[in-house]
Amino acid sequence: MTSPGYGINGIETVVYGVDDVALCTRYFVDFGLPLLEQSDSSAHFRLDEGSNVIIRHVTDPAIPKSSLAGTGAHEVIWGVRTREGMDRLLKGLAVDRNIRFDSDGTAHCLTDDGLAIGFRVFTKTPVVSSVDPVNSPGNINRVNQLRKWKVRARPKTIQHVVFHTPNFDESWAFYRDRLGFRLSDIQRTFGIFGRADGARDHHNIYFINANLPLPGMDGSYRFDHVNYGVDDVDECMIGANFMQRQGWPPSEWGLGRHRIASSIFMYLPAPTGGQAEYGADSDCLDDSWVPRSWNPMFGFFSFISNMKPFMMDAAPWEVDLVEGYTPAKTPLPPGHATQAANSDSKIAPPAPAAADPKFSG
Repeated sequence: MTSPGYGINGIETVVYGVDDVALCTRYFVDFGLPLLEQSDSSAHFRLDEGSNVIIRHVTDPAIPKSSLAGTGAHEVIWGVRTREGMDRLLKGLAVDRNIRFDSDGTAHCLTDDGLAIGFRVFTKTPVVSSVDPVNSPGNINRVNQLRKWKVRARPKTIQHVVFHTPNFDESWAFYRDRLGFRLSDIQRTFGIFGRADGARDHHNIYFINANLPLPGMDGSYRFDHVNYGVDDVDECMIGANFMQRQGWPPSEWGLGRHRIASSIFMYLPAPTGGQAEYGADSDCLDDSWVPRSWNPMFGFFSFISNMKPFMMDAAPWEVDLVEGYTPAKTPLPPGHATQAANSDSKIAPPAPAAADPKFSG
């Protein structure tokens, strides 16, 4: 099932098209992104890993025309580890679409469903995190030592981007078949999580069904959020508290943890359109991962601080392995020791174990 990869190692740049450049610049300064430069027409932030956030007015000629409705992340530029990998990638894409190049070699094009994307050779800067040891009953890791007292959040990485799409299967198929992305997980009827082949994040993109009967879903291609990686749950909450003190609206969901990806989340409304997410403690994957198919609400959260009425009834524990991604069983040769032991045994085999509710279909 694994297709050849190109070494796409994550998000190199997010280009926002917004209604108010100054307001959105102030928002991300308060959010904790390191500001590199700004002007009346744009702002440029650079995170520790070397990834970038660009803010421009949505009518700026530098914002590419695409199928995206409204404001938000109008272009995602994907990093590629090597020039060789990028050349192979672009050779395949150029067969059926126009590719535009900047003077620095950055390539730009549209996906099959009209989303603006780009590619740039990108060597990530190694990021250092310093997470406090955690104590629990019978498991002491921090003695005579206070936890660090942080004042505000300082995201170090861009972990993923999320879009509402009218057809999430078709949107995902382009990333899988043309960009070499790996399937991470499926949230049944809701959407698909995908990982760039050169990344270790649980997912770098999530396509969510724009036709769901949820607020903000109108069947159009729209931006939802970007996840910015911080050290731990403390930094998520400290960041949210700081943002509220600066006058920004609080999170609707509050603090929570997804079952899909196991990640801590804190979504904050953003003047860019959509949301900005502080994220921490997510699963990391490689090509040996077997994707799961999840009941949508069971996968959405294991806990959440701001429970909504529809969350009061717990979702059923439904998660299965995705068919076609498990290794094929190899028949044992005749006379294999295991077969002989089974055939000669005078002991009745044990009764089947009761189904584990965590993996019931």
